[in-house]
This record gives sequence, C-alpha cells and structure tokens, in this order.
Amino acid sequence: MWLFLPFVVLPIIEIALFIQVGGAIGALPAIALVIGSAFLGVAVMRWQSTRAAMDLQRAMQEFRAPGRPMAHGALVMIGGMLLVVPGLFTSMLGLLLLIPPVRSLILRQMASRVQVSGMGLHYSQSGADFGTDYPAGFRPGRGGREDGVIDGEYSVQDDPPAPVREGLTDQGGTGGKPGNSGWTRH
Repeated sequence: MWLFLPFVVLPIIEIALFIQVGGAIGALPAIALVIGSAFLGVAVMRWQSTRAAMDLQRAMQEFRAPGRPMAHGALVMIGGMLLVVPGLFTSMLGLLLLIPPVRSLILRQMASRVQVSGMGLHYSQSGADFGTDYPAGFRPGRGGREDGVIDGEYSVQDDPPAPVREGLTDQGGTGGKPGNSGWTRH
C-alpha cells in the first residue's frame, strides 16, 4: 500500500501546482518552465556523469575514500532526473538537490540512520559455519581452531653482509637504550 502512495499523491500535487502557477503566470509560460526544466535536467545529467568520474578519479589518486564524491554525484544525478520528469514540484525538488548544502544535509541525515555492523567467519570442527561453498582460494583453518591461533610457516634466512647488518640492529648509535627489541638477534 505504501509503495503506491507516491504514485497517487505526486500527480495530484503536480496538477494542483501547475494550475496555481499557470493561473499566476499563464499556461504557456508554465509549460515553458516544465520544458526548460527538462532540458536543464538532461544538461545536468550529462555534466554530472563526467564530473562524477573526475571526482572519483581524484579521490582515488589522493587516497581518499570515494564514498563522499559518489554520494554527492548520485544525488545530483537524481536531481537531474527529477528535473527531466514533467512537473513543477519534481523540478523544484531536483533544483534543491543541485545545492551542495542541501545535499550535505541529506547525506548527514542518511548517515545518521545507517547502522554498520561487522561480519566475521566462525569456524567449527567441520569448517566455516556458512557452508562448504568457499570463495575461490579460501580454505578453512587446519584443525578448526577457535582460539584465534593462525598456523604459519617460516624459514631462517642467512644474515646479510656486515655493512647492511650494522644498520639493522638496535644497538648504539640512535641515542636510545640498547636492548633486545625482539626483531633482531643479539
């Protein structure tokens, strides 16, 4: 029922608003507003597609999380689509989504309602508890340990030549107290 409510209410709002605006400025200027907003919406969507790609690329180059540029880009695209939809109310909503502070407010409201939870794998004696369809390259731990121990292998490498080895130890030269750091052999 709630899904169909916007499809009933939105046309009623659009018709009532069109009648009010058409009565104030005339029918032809009101129609011109609707057509002009559709052209503006197409231009915004074309412009935003290239801008979103550049923002995403810049975020990746600067090693920033791409979520913010993607979210703003998505809201601008939605705004462009609302401008293309015939009607004055949807065009007004589309124009509001083109204003950066409005987008930031919407994203803050959406982020306050998002709840993040972690996901982990729990092992039993028979393997992971999500079944036997493991992702490519994944195999459950040996023995089905549940104590957090990770099995591994290591090999001992020969010490490098003396000039290289001198810079690797924590004995003397750094002004700190010489001692066993656990990373070097003494």
